[in-house]
Amino acid sequence: MHGDLDLPFFFGADDGLFGMYHAGTPTARRALLMCPSLGQDLIRCHRLYRQLAQALAMQGVPVLRFDYHGTGDAAGGSGEVDWSRCVEDTVTAAAELRRRAGIDRVVAFGARLGGSIAMAAAGRAGFTEVIAWDPVLDGGDYVAALDAMQAALREDGERFTRPRSHADVAEQWLGFDIGDSLRRQLGALRVATPAVPTLVLDAQSLGQSTPWNDLRRLETAILSQPLIQAVTGRLKEVA
Repeated sequence: MHGDLDLPFFFGADDGLFGMYHAGTPTARRALLMCPSLGQDLIRCHRLYRQLAQALAMQGVPVLRFDYHGTGDAAGGSGEVDWSRCVEDTVTAAAELRRRAGIDRVVAFGARLGGSIAMAAAGRAGFTEVIAWDPVLDGGDYVAALDAMQAALREDGERFTRPRSHADVAEQWLGFDIGDSLRRQLGALRVATPAVPTLVLDAQSLGQSTPWNDLRRLETAILSQPLIQAVTGRLKEVA
C-alpha cells in the first residue's frame, strides 16, 4: 500500500521548500528525485509527475516531488524564481530524499527545464543518473520560442475579445511572471551533459512528440504513457 500514500511536508532553510514524498520499500536500492519544470510546463506536467511517482512507489522506489523557491507551495513569489536558486534547491532536495529514504543512490528525473536543472545540479547533488525528458539545452532558442508564443497569445481571438496591450502582458510568459534576471539567465543557458549516466528521452525514443509549444493545447495537460513506461522500465533495469 506504500504507493497510495503521499506525504506532504516542508523542508530546507526556514522550511521554505515544499515536498511530496512517496515511500518505497525498505529494500529499495535507489530513490528518484523529480525536478519540476517552470511556468506552464510545470502546470501541464503536474498530473504526469504524480502518476509517475505513484507508479514508481508501487514498484518499490521512493520518490520525492518538490517545489523550487517561488513556485508551487514553496515560499516566495513567482517573480523571485532564479535559475541558480533552482539548482541549489535541487541539491537540498536530493539531500532530503536521501535522509528520508535512507538511500544514498539518487536518480533525478525532469521534463523540459526540470531536466536541464537536474543536469546542471548532477555533480553537486551527487546523482547516480539523470533522466531528462526533452530538456532545454539551448536557452536562447527556448526564450525565442516562449516570446513567440507570448506574442501570439496576446492577439489570440479565441481567448480574448480584443488583443491585449503590450503593457498588460509585459514581463510575462503565458501567464507567469518572468523578470529580467531570469530571462537573462535562461537566454544565456547552455546545458552540458553531466559526468554521470544520462538518459535523454525525446520524440524518437518515445515514439511520440510532445506539444510543448503548441498554443492551441496550452490548457491541455501533458500526459505520456510511453514516458511513464520508459522511466519505470529504466528504474527496474538499474534496481
